[in-house]
Amino acid sequence: MPAFHRNQHIDDPGAVPVRDAATVLVIRDGPDLEVLMVQRARQLAFGANAWVYPGGRVDQADAANAARVGINLSDADASAMLDVESGGLAWWFAAVRETVEEVGMLLGTPAVDARLLAELRTALDRDGGDGFCALLEQHEIVLDLSALHEVARFVTPVGPPRRFDARFFVTKAPLEQVPQHDSKEIVATQWIKPGDAIGAWRAGELELMAVTHRMLACLDRFDTAGDALARAALRPEAAHLRVDDPDGEYLVYMPGDPEYETAELDVEHGSIRLY
Repeated sequence: MPAFHRNQHIDDPGAVPVRDAATVLVIRDGPDLEVLMVQRARQLAFGANAWVYPGGRVDQADAANAARVGINLSDADASAMLDVESGGLAWWFAAVRETVEEVGMLLGTPAVDARLLAELRTALDRDGGDGFCALLEQHEIVLDLSALHEVARFVTPVGPPRRFDARFFVTKAPLEQVPQHDSKEIVATQWIKPGDAIGAWRAGELELMAVTHRMLACLDRFDTAGDALARAALRPEAAHLRVDDPDGEYLVYMPGDPEYETAELDVEHGSIRLY
């Protein structure tokens, strides 16, 4: 099982701030279920060289921007899903925004041509969320935020130099959009069957973080993207994760894993609804 490597000198929960983040599992049928994975650059402080899913930090303006261009999901409903008082839509918008930034794909929309996608990405890079939303409004494009289903939460354990309270979403890949990595934070992209990704990790060909591996295992239970999305839409009761810490490494377990009963209960972890 892949793990977070613990820095033995960072063992104070307050030493590293926990930042809100959103990440999204973009899936398609090709013909078997495939998920979009991206490789992080070697020079990054967190998850260097690892294969992950598109995502990143939630920005202060994300909730307001979601209200500008998002449809089919209210902030009250989004906040209730995440068990926060308000501003829940920020995580949905962050998932969309980060996917545009990292791979140039616009989620929650019908077909968008490559030229406009490039313009949206440039506007986001140059003018931030405000410029991005202004261009969407100019072209009368709205984001169907209900197309993104929240399926997991994971809080980075104490130890790594960056910590995130990350919400994971799953959504179907938009039609006729080809991922193009930004060559900054992201240096490669690939569509891959979840089982093949796990096999590549076992062969030492793919570097994964523990929670990435866990979400791949969850996806591998489904035959098609439609099956996974239908399950996600039901919002099953959350299965609470447990984390173990043998020899300075963090391992993530779900109910049903043999190690689950002996794993630690008091380590910050998370939960998964996609099972």
